[in-house]
Amino acid sequence: MTMTTTRMLMSRTGRGLLALATLAAAQAAQAVGDLAGGPARNQLDLHPPVTKIATEVQWLHNFMLIVCLVIFIAVFGVMFYSIIKHRKSVGHKSAHFHESVAVEIAWTIVPFVIVVVMGMLATKTVVAMKDTSNADLTIKATGYQWKWGYDYLKGEGEGIGFLATLDPAQRQMSDAGKPEGDNYLLKVDNPLVVPVNRKIRIITTANDVIHSWMVPAFAVKQDAIPGFVRDTWFRAEKTGDFYGQCVELCGKEHAYMPIHVKVVSAEDYTKWVDGKKKEMAAKADDPSKVWELPALVARGEKVYNANCAVCHRPDGKGAGPIKPVDGSAIVNDADKGKQIAILLNGAANGAMPAWKTLSDTEIAAVITYTKNNWSNKTGQIVQPADIVAARK
Repeated sequence: MTMTTTRMLMSRTGRGLLALATLAAAQAAQAVGDLAGGPARNQLDLHPPVTKIATEVQWLHNFMLIVCLVIFIAVFGVMFYSIIKHRKSVGHKSAHFHESVAVEIAWTIVPFVIVVVMGMLATKTVVAMKDTSNADLTIKATGYQWKWGYDYLKGEGEGIGFLATLDPAQRQMSDAGKPEGDNYLLKVDNPLVVPVNRKIRIITTANDVIHSWMVPAFAVKQDAIPGFVRDTWFRAEKTGDFYGQCVELCGKEHAYMPIHVKVVSAEDYTKWVDGKKKEMAAKADDPSKVWELPALVARGEKVYNANCAVCHRPDGKGAGPIKPVDGSAIVNDADKGKQIAILLNGAANGAMPAWKTLSDTEIAAVITYTKNNWSNKTGQIVQPADIVAARK
């Protein structure tokens, strides 16, 4: 077999493998369907709007696109017509002329009018987007690496607060390189629930780095900046599930920070509020209760998987700059106050967030769990009363 023949075979084999890979990718793409309230296959346009502002933004986008297209066709049409029609090869000679006052006035006034009209339309929409007054509900969205915290500050549901974290099963699929489902990397454990046809004011801030809260179907995008407070609003006109993501690069887990907003009827929202408050009351354990080690460890495992495993990993080994919990000197230290202080106040300039939003029992449970799991066999137990004392 000659060298040329060998190269031909290798080239054909490479093309064959490329074709198979392309076919496999196409089949995988076909297996993914449109996600209602989220991304769609082969999507070219903006998301279907479910708020008045989103409808105005989409109309404005299409209008600007048409204006730009008309200008493009007119300018390049005249240019190419002149080039082809008056080319030297058909006998035309170049003309010599000086400036025309009428032309100068025309190409100054016409663009000016176009820009003013476009600016007026855009300004009207932008001003409406920034008017957060007279909201029915006010919710604070706090960005953490890498999850969202929601606190209902005003209106029905006031006092409710929770964290929204990527569903652990989604992360496992990502780690295995086997994505499944139309809501891949968009499913969270606690979606933000709001009533339909109510003005919802979202106050954004962040605990560590800059994040950005965005839901395309609402035409909402607002940066969440540490130490600053920004706000935006939406009024969903349809019930359903709507998805977004953090759209500010916020670290290595940036892709695992989705937003899920569930819009429900007023009646269903009232039921959700009642259920959530009962759930919070049930979680607000008596801090004076003295727990047995097995019960506290079992409770702590749930808290760890819901809040800590995304960074420190389920096996406690950590990754990259994230320090391991398994074998940690602080975790194994006889002075439990060191680990309590880290959970309450955070560490590493915000890289490890503060977890003051967790209840005293939850913090005591997760600390006890880490002190008695994996290779950590300290036998130590932290009671809720220890957390109460540390908070003071």
